[in-house]
Amino acid sequence: MPDTYCVILTTAGNPEEANRLSELLVSRRLAACVQVSNIQSCYLWKGKIVNEPEHLLLIKTMAYLYHEVEKAIVENHSYEIPEIVLLPISQGLDRYLGWVEENTRQE
Repeated sequence: MPDTYCVILTTAGNPEEANRLSELLVSRRLAACVQVSNIQSCYLWKGKIVNEPEHLLLIKTMAYLYHEVEKAIVENHSYEIPEIVLLPISQGLDRYLGWVEENTRQE
């Protein structure tokens, strides 16, 4: 199971973009599920501190789909440099992980 399942993180600046990205990834079977949470982000951007609300997307998918997920996000995201980070899942409920696998593209 190592390096098989993963969660990919990205953020969006508004709920419409978060929903659009979520539906795009699920409809293309690049993700079995995308959860969206409202968050507050503080970061440096072009030399200035920015503190603003964002929407965190938790993308549940298979690790082999990372590059396709990354490409879909980059092509459809409004940010100049979107956050795209893969977190491997080292353990999880077998039935849940099986569901993730069943609902994403197959190799």
